[in-house]
Amino acid sequence: MAKPKTVRFGMFAIMLGTLVASPVYSAPCGFTSKSLALTKDLTEIVLPDCDSPDTASWVGRDVASMSAAVTGEGVLAEESVKTWLAAYDSIEPVPVKIVLTLSTETVTWTGHMHIASLTVEGENGGRCSLNVDMQSDGELIKVIAPKV
Repeated sequence: MAKPKTVRFGMFAIMLGTLVASPVYSAPCGFTSKSLALTKDLTEIVLPDCDSPDTASWVGRDVASMSAAVTGEGVLAEESVKTWLAAYDSIEPVPVKIVLTLSTETVTWTGHMHIASLTVEGENGGRCSLNVDMQSDGELIKVIAPKV
């Protein structure tokens, strides 16, 4: 049995862009856990069997909308505090680039997201942590390119 090729934590980057016409992207320091969730809202309709109306009907589904969310948590890195606060303070969505580097290709999603929540936590005797929730504003453009 062949073993799967896996992707390491560092090959999955969540980057914020500068708020200019041609954004420059960088990954704020501190995440020890991060995720990208791609979701679809579906509408449903029952599809009757016209030849056998007494049999159970199947459900048909259509895509009504699509969305993306990014969550991340980790340590509160001092060098990233101003970046996260500026992104949260913005009433405009911030440019975001998400990069998944595979062994033979790179998958990149680029678009805009709002920082929906930003939570700083701390406990006596410990270090502060940061939790971030970002929600898409419009389409994230996906590009799959051969790795060079």
